Amino acid sequence: MKRIFEWLRAHRLLTAFILLAAFSAVIVTASFVRHGVRGSARQGNSDDATPLTVVNSKLPPNDFVRIAKLVGPAVVNINTETLPKLSNGRGRAFRFRTQPNQQNQGDDDQDNSGQQGSDDFQNFFNRFFGGQSQTPDENDNGEVQESLGSGFIVDAKGYIITNEHVIDKADKIFVKLSTDPDTQDMGRPARVIGADKATDLAVIKIDTSTPLPTVRMGNSDMTQVGDWVEAIGSPYDLAQTVTAGIISAKNRTIDSSAPGQFQHFIQTDAAINPGNSGGPLLNMNGEVIGVNTAIYTQSAGYQGIGFAMPSNTVVAVYNALISPSHKVTRGSIGIQFKEGLSGAVNRVYGFKNGVIVTEVQPGGPADKSGLKSRDIITTIDGRPIKDGDDLVNDIANRRPGATIRLGYLRDGRPLDTAVTIGDRDKIFAETGNAQPSLNPGHGGSVSETKLGLTVQDLPATMVAKLHTSGVRIQSVVTGSFADLQGLEPGLVITRVNRQTTGNKAQFEAIVSRLKSGDDVVFEVIDPRHPEQGIDYVGGTL
Repeated sequence: MKRIFEWLRAHRLLTAFILLAAFSAVIVTASFVRHGVRGSARQGNSDDATPLTVVNSKLPPNDFVRIAKLVGPAVVNINTETLPKLSNGRGRAFRFRTQPNQQNQGDDDQDNSGQQGSDDFQNFFNRFFGGQSQTPDENDNGEVQESLGSGFIVDAKGYIITNEHVIDKADKIFVKLSTDPDTQDMGRPARVIGADKATDLAVIKIDTSTPLPTVRMGNSDMTQVGDWVEAIGSPYDLAQTVTAGIISAKNRTIDSSAPGQFQHFIQTDAAINPGNSGGPLLNMNGEVIGVNTAIYTQSAGYQGIGFAMPSNTVVAVYNALISPSHKVTRGSIGIQFKEGLSGAVNRVYGFKNGVIVTEVQPGGPADKSGLKSRDIITTIDGRPIKDGDDLVNDIANRRPGATIRLGYLRDGRPLDTAVTIGDRDKIFAETGNAQPSLNPGHGGSVSETKLGLTVQDLPATMVAKLHTSGVRIQSVVTGSFADLQGLEPGLVITRVNRQTTGNKAQFEAIVSRLKSGDDVVFEVIDPRHPEQGIDYVGGTL
């Protein structure tokens, strides 16, 4: 025992540690004994607890609930499939959905030089395009691509409004109603009635044996900043999602380049996300006052700013797309102009409002009326024009063949001239700014009906340059046979199936003999790069 005490004195630190460990073990053991080996507290007595019940109180009337029930059945989920395309070796650029910073272009088309808009705004602005951040112009990766959007029924016979970008390039379109069972895979097949890239609107149709629920179209001009609004759609494939907010701005221009000159949006903070594209924005009467189209974002998701195409524009475009021509016809006088100039330019050239003509389309209405570059257009039929948007809207809304009186300044002298409005698509076909119809089966030429393209005779100067005859492609219908083969405006077709297409008549005659199932091969030259020689493009019709 004496030796033990001597050892403990010699190892005092170790002794203290051993005693502390033993004491802790006693405490832990006592705790387990008291609380049980599972570490849970001892079960208490609940004889005095009162069971919970659900209170069936009525909430105050809520317009959002009423609108969702009223309009929800007419809002649809849209799915599309894009099938793999055979590579033709030409290569196609990726079309990024984040819009680049571009200079505003106007009626007729605006000069690309000049003051640029907000870099931040354009760099972070994203369209929805089925929730994808970017999509190749052609799907040549061997996989079926799917995308998602929304739409709403406006005619009980199955006519549906959505965004053009929702169905763009789609080979198959499916629509699922709110009443369709979840077990139904994609939905009901739909076909395109018409589409308008300038406003990013499209009309599709599904077949139905019974009348379908529809929406009511409201007057977007009567809306005010601060009005409550409600959005319904399928963000991220979550069908019948309802969000609410207010109108935070009106007449908002978000893409100042030529493709965006007919887009003046309602801005809202109602939550809109990828998949909401094409869905309705509703006022508190349950009326559609806009088509949800785009968002401003730095994260590809909702950040409090969304944009909807106003219903008054939507109605006008819809009525044009269901007409026999199935396209929107816009007036033009065939000029390019510049706006957004500094005050110094206005002072030096002696005008406050108006636009400076930078180019006159040869042979166009303005050219025939005597207008020249550097002229400053100041009035239309005696009404002063404010800016380029004012000029574009006025002329575009007039029918081709109508006559207007333009007031303008030339070298400081006030002049005026009568101008006959032309068809914008036809006038600017030569410059690649045409907006071709997306429906080749409605009264077009043989080549437009069968192939989805229109052509024109090759000018003598180009024949001399290329050392060959042929026809030049004017327009290509999106999603058509020609489009899927990689044909595009400006290319020259010299032969079809080894037969010479020396002029438009020969080309149409050859095309008229083609039948479904035929192999069709085009011999094509790119006049921008004639040194590359002939390219062979084709597929099965």
